[in-house]
Amino acid sequence: MSQHVAVIGAGYAGLACAVELARRRVQVTVFDRSHTLGGRARVVNKDGWRVDNGQHILLGAYSELLRLLRLTGGSPKQLAHLPLTLHTPGALHLQAARLPAPFHLAFGVISAKGLQWSDRLAMLRLMRSLKKRAFRVAPDLTVAGLMRETRQTPHLVKLIWEPLCVAALNTPVGEASAQIFANVLRDSLAAGAAASELLIPRVDLSELFPVPAARFLAVRRGKLRTGTPVEAIQRVDEGFRLEGDPSPRQIYDQVVLATAPHHAGGLLRTVGDCDRLATMIEGLPNEPITTVYLALGPTCHLPFPMIGLTRGPAQWAFDRGQLGGQPGLLACVISAHGPHEGMSREELLLAIHRQLEQELDVRLPSPEWSQVITERRATFACRPGLMRPGPQTPVAGLWLAGDYLESEYPATLESAVRSGVDTASRVLRTIRISAA
Repeated sequence: MSQHVAVIGAGYAGLACAVELARRRVQVTVFDRSHTLGGRARVVNKDGWRVDNGQHILLGAYSELLRLLRLTGGSPKQLAHLPLTLHTPGALHLQAARLPAPFHLAFGVISAKGLQWSDRLAMLRLMRSLKKRAFRVAPDLTVAGLMRETRQTPHLVKLIWEPLCVAALNTPVGEASAQIFANVLRDSLAAGAAASELLIPRVDLSELFPVPAARFLAVRRGKLRTGTPVEAIQRVDEGFRLEGDPSPRQIYDQVVLATAPHHAGGLLRTVGDCDRLATMIEGLPNEPITTVYLALGPTCHLPFPMIGLTRGPAQWAFDRGQLGGQPGLLACVISAHGPHEGMSREELLLAIHRQLEQELDVRLPSPEWSQVITERRATFACRPGLMRPGPQTPVAGLWLAGDYLESEYPATLESAVRSGVDTASRVLRTIRISAA
C-alpha cells in the first residue's frame, strides 16, 4: 500500500501495531528515543548483567501476544509453560490439574495444601458466583468489596486473592476494580487449564518480542529509528511531519502515538486540538513496580520457579536460574504503592534478603550482585469507574496505542499488544476507505 505510517514508541503496543501494518504491506517507520526496544518491558544492562526492568509473566490466555510471537518467528522454547501453581513456603501449595474447566481448578482447590475446607468452599463460591452472573459486577465495586460480598475468608484473601489482584492489576484490593479483576479470572482461571498456564519468559523482555518484531519489519521495508526522540507532531496539508525525524521532509499519512501515557500528553499538545485528551491522559493515576535482583550464587534456588511471599515488602520471587538465567539470581517483585517507597536502597535490599530468609527458613549468603529497578509509573491504577481514552484522537489520521487505553483488561503485555493490533486495524480501515 502506498501510505506511509509513523509509529512513535517501540514498546509492545507500538511494535504490535507496526507488525500488523507491515504484514499488510503498509510502509511503517517506528521511532523510539531509547536504543533499547521494549518500552516499559525491556532489558537493562548493568555491571555485566542483563536483567529486565521488571519481572513479567504471561498467561496461556494471552492469545494475541502468543499469536504475534509465532508470526514474528519466536521460539516456543523462549517460554516456560507451567501449570497454574501458587506456592507460598510453609503456607500454601495449589496447583491446577490438566483437566477441562472447571475441573482443573476444582481439583487444584480440593487437593491444595494450606487451605481449610472453609477456604476451599469460599474460593469455589466466588468462582461460581461470578460465573452465574456472567462475570459482571457493579461498576463501582472494588476487589475488597467483592471479597466481602462473596464471603471470602481472611486466610484465602491473604494467600490467593490479594496476591493475584496485585499481580494482575498492580493496584491494592481496597482500590482495585472488581470488574477488571473478574475479567481476568474469566479469561484465565475459568477458561481452562491451557488458559491459566503460567508462561514465564526464559529470555529477556526485549528479546522475547521486540527484537523478532524488528527483524520482521526489516524484511518488509519497515524502518526502525531507535535513539530518535520525536519532539513534536506537525500537521501539514498532506499529513504529518515529525520534529526529530532524520528525514525532516518526510510526510506521513497517519501517525500512531504508542508511547507511555506520561509522554503522550506532551506530544498531543504539539498537534493542536488535543489539549482535553492530553489532560485526560496526564490525569490517569499511576502505580509503581519495584524489582529487586539478588545474585546469591549457584547453590541458591527456590522450591519453584515462582513463589508467593506474605511478610513484605516483596509479594513474589522468581528463580531466574530455573528459567534459563544465571543460577542463583532471584527477582523479587513489589507491586503498587507501599511503605517500601520510604526505604533507602540499602534498607530495601536488607529487608528483602531478611524476608527471603524468614519465609524460606534458610540462611542465605550475602548477594554477589544486587540491583533495585523501580518503574515509578509502571501502570495506571486500575480503579472502578476510571475513564480511559480510546484509540481515536480529535485529529484525523492521529491514533493512540498502549496498555492504558480503554479495554476489559488491566495494563499487561497482552493489553498492550491487543491495543496495538486494534489500532492497526483502524489504520488499515482508513486506508481502505481512502483507496475506495
